[in-house]
Amino acid sequence: MADTAPPPESRPAEVVEHRQRPNSPAFRAFIASGWSARATAVPPAVAAAAWTPARRDRLSALLLGERLVIPAGALRVRSNDTDYRFRAHSAFTWLTGLGAQAEPDSVLVLEPRDGGGHDPVLFVRPRAERDSPEFYANARYGELWVGPRPTLAEVEALTGIAAQHLDGLGDAVANDAGRTPVRVVPGADPAVQEHVAKARAGTPAQPGDSVEAAEVAASVEAAAAADQVLARILSELRLVKDAFEVEQLRLAVEATARGFADVAAGLGDAVGPRGERAVETAFESRARMEGNGVGYDTIAAAGPHACTLHWIRNDGAVAEGDLLLLDAGVEVDSLYTADVTRTIPASGRFTPEQRRVYEVVLEAADAAFEVARPGRTFRQVHEAAMKVIAGRLAEWGWLPASAPESLTPQGQFHRRWMIHGTSHHLGLDVHDCAQARREMYLDGVLEPGMVFTIEPGLYLLPDDELVPKELRGIGIRIEDDVLVTQDGCENLSAMLPRRCEEVEEWMAGLR
Repeated sequence: MADTAPPPESRPAEVVEHRQRPNSPAFRAFIASGWSARATAVPPAVAAAAWTPARRDRLSALLLGERLVIPAGALRVRSNDTDYRFRAHSAFTWLTGLGAQAEPDSVLVLEPRDGGGHDPVLFVRPRAERDSPEFYANARYGELWVGPRPTLAEVEALTGIAAQHLDGLGDAVANDAGRTPVRVVPGADPAVQEHVAKARAGTPAQPGDSVEAAEVAASVEAAAAADQVLARILSELRLVKDAFEVEQLRLAVEATARGFADVAAGLGDAVGPRGERAVETAFESRARMEGNGVGYDTIAAAGPHACTLHWIRNDGAVAEGDLLLLDAGVEVDSLYTADVTRTIPASGRFTPEQRRVYEVVLEAADAAFEVARPGRTFRQVHEAAMKVIAGRLAEWGWLPASAPESLTPQGQFHRRWMIHGTSHHLGLDVHDCAQARREMYLDGVLEPGMVFTIEPGLYLLPDDELVPKELRGIGIRIEDDVLVTQDGCENLSAMLPRRCEEVEEWMAGLR
């Protein structure tokens, strides 16, 4: 990999600079010359740009008269002087429409308008031209290192939002700060939060002024609470998806289904000591070919690893008699992600023991689907699945009480074998809308346009002595992505088989 150290002027004084950039006046003049003229055509608007004004208006109506600061986020260090690939904060993407095109350090500011509403402004770090040292010397932002950044005009064309240089952000946030409340999405970008903190501190103290420490602490606490409310509002506004979002989720699920087919087609060849790696690679290749990548770390869990809910090491073997639990999702370029799980036999056929457990999980999923319709609550989807799980485990004699007793808050014994919830909202984040209030989420009423998962499971650890020996080490989850419609629900991932015989037929056809 090329030397990626930051240029000398950006490094701390105490760091010894081991690398050199040419910096003579002659070199600067030489590298700035001899380039073809850049193309002047502006890019077309991103598809989401038609939908973002209505989203911003919904947010604006809830926080009139306040300046709202929504950062895209900064690059994050992976190791020493290498960064992770950038992915914008979901709130920024939802309000600007910029998905994979978003640049690090960008910030959307919604400036309150006299008479109501807000004017959006995007603060971005635009491309440095070739006569600037940044062009060749800055390993984090320079065009020779990371490719060209868009100009301000290009950002405006992409989003339909006025764009200004990032250098003006501090003044914009601080403008009239004494009379204009400011909120910022917490945790998105520490540097931006620092700008906001300075603005909130107000004008410098005058001689004779005295501010008690307790008052300052209370003010800081109130500001943090206000920021959390902004995050909550942004989560709750995304609970119901618009038509563009639903279409993007369909595309993500369709690409995910093709990734699952890739895995199933090659699963025979993956049997071996590094089989989980082969599975992960097969799926993530599809995710990069058709989308921005994966929406979360792939779970490729074979055999007993399937009993670990978030097994992302994916460094184990796949044996001929194993079940493979694949929990994976493609994130498309708009940054919407699928989240699907199938549990399939490496041999192509379920054993009687595997089928016995699988059928219970499938029955629980089917029961949840029956409840997923407008007017029901999100919690009732989970309760329907748990009623099946508790009932079957009681029939097997695993519970220390009856199924109805286990289903009470004081019982919950069946949850030993399924500790997680049955559903979560899905969208720009795999666990979407996570800051929403309980009454809007767990106790919220289902509405058309909501998209969430249904994913019951049973996880029978190899050392669980309450489980019959022949079932130990079996982990099964079946997860689908569900769209609430006007009169019921649609299984967006129905193109992937769910029933044992259908799974076996599907795998045989692919092989």
